[in-house]
Amino acid sequence: MRGESSRTRTRAERTPEGRRLAVSRRISAPADAAWDVLVSVADWPDWGPSVSAVRGVDGRIEAGSRGEVRVAGVWVPFSIETCDDESRRWTWRVAGIPATGHRVESVGADRCEVAFEVPVLAGPYAAVCALALRRIERLAKRRLTDEASRGRSE
Repeated sequence: MRGESSRTRTRAERTPEGRRLAVSRRISAPADAAWDVLVSVADWPDWGPSVSAVRGVDGRIEAGSRGEVRVAGVWVPFSIETCDDESRRWTWRVAGIPATGHRVESVGADRCEVAFEVPVLAGPYAAVCALALRRIERLAKRRLTDEASRGRSE
C-alpha cells in the first residue's frame, strides 16, 4: 500500500507491540541526524503536526521519561516506554494509551529510513505521520548544515 507520495510508504507489519501500520520514508540524512531530531523534545513541535509544545522533559528522552504534550490546546501526559539509542527505536504512551513507535534505520552513510509504527485502529493517523516524516527530513538536513557551518567557523 502506498502513502501519499512515492517516497512515503505505508505497510502492515508486526512489531514488539503487536500488529502496526508502518509509515516510513527514506531521507537524505545520516541515521544519527534523524535520530537526534526524534529524541530531542525541543524538536517535537517542529515535526509533529499534532504537538504544539512539550513540558516536563528537557533535552533528549530516555526510557521512563515522563512529561506532557500540548495537543489541540490541551496538555496530555506521556511516558516513554522504550528508548534504545543502539537500535534507534522508541515507543510511548499518551494519556496512558499505547501510541506510535518511532525508529530510524541506516540505509547508507548519508541516508536512512525513518518510520512511525501506528496502532492499526489509529490508521487514519498515518496521514499525519507522512507530514511529520517530511518535516523530520527537513530538520535533519538543517541540523547537518548547521553542524557544517559551525565546523567551518571554529
